[in-house]
Amino acid sequence: MSIPFTIAIDGPAGAGKGTLARRLADHYRLNLLDTGLTYRAVAYALIQHALPLDNVSAAETAARQVDLAKLDRTVLSAHAVGEAASKVAVFPSVRRILVEKQRDFAKTPPGAVLDGRDIGTVVCPDADIKLYVTASAEVRARRRLAEIESIGGTANFAEILADIMRRDERDMGRADSPLKPAADAHLLDTSEMAIEAAFLAAMAIIDRAMAGRDQA
Repeated sequence: MSIPFTIAIDGPAGAGKGTLARRLADHYRLNLLDTGLTYRAVAYALIQHALPLDNVSAAETAARQVDLAKLDRTVLSAHAVGEAASKVAVFPSVRRILVEKQRDFAKTPPGAVLDGRDIGTVVCPDADIKLYVTASAEVRARRRLAEIESIGGTANFAEILADIMRRDERDMGRADSPLKPAADAHLLDTSEMAIEAAFLAAMAIIDRAMAGRDQA
């Protein structure tokens, strides 16, 4: 494809959008960016330098220094980093810096799959395909608990559920770029759907769009 093909995937934490994004990027041989990692990278930098998470100037500096090619998922996936990331993500200036980086990534041939909270609404409003992947808070909490237990950890379901609901409220309630489906997004509710079913449903949507674009 001469013109980059962009797939935007939004949704709350634990709905399965990250797994779906990886599957789609691999299948269509597109670049992949978990935009949440860019905010986690900012938070991680503040934590590493023992800087307060409400230090906007320091967060802006960290955002400018984020290298999308060097995002370490293993380090950045820590729970504490995720909690911190949702706090620095409320700063409009930090979001503007990272959004520009994300948009540049999306423009790189042959195209990209980006997943996050505001891809279809803010980062790539002209994306070829927009998916909004969601699931009930209870289902997402059970998945998170199973994930923790699968690697030998222990956690409390009620605490995980409360944490997910707090994060949803923060993401959906922020003034700048709140989490919400784009008006033209395709909704995928994975509450009762396995990842394979979600992948096949997304493929059907994307294949139709690709066929239409090839004929245009």
